[in-house]
Amino acid sequence: MPTTKQKHTVVHAYVAVFEAGSADAAAALFADNATVEDPVGTPIKRGRDEIHAFYAASMATGAKLELTGDLLFAGDYVAFPFNVKLSWGGQDSVIEVIDTFKLDDDGKIIEMRAFWGPENMKAV
Repeated sequence: MPTTKQKHTVVHAYVAVFEAGSADAAAALFADNATVEDPVGTPIKRGRDEIHAFYAASMATGAKLELTGDLLFAGDYVAFPFNVKLSWGGQDSVIEVIDTFKLDDDGKIIEMRAFWGPENMKAV
């Protein structure tokens, strides 16, 4: 089971890779066979190649992340609220999101799910 320290580390690394705009660094946080469902209900991205492509496209919007609350822990999972600041359709916007990561024993993400919808996106 991943440690609390590993959970903290991966969440803060995730925020930092968006600041750096590095899809390579984002993909490196994931295990080889990981999945990403962002947002929940959309097709699941599987494996590092699909995950890398997803993050490259996400970062092309200029997206930056800001944690907005405490990290929550349950078993192999960590959940955390944050805002995504980005330019969408020529408009500066904020999306309020809660992500969950399931981690393996090495602290790599094996499952990521993002909870947000159009109702959580606001023009700023």
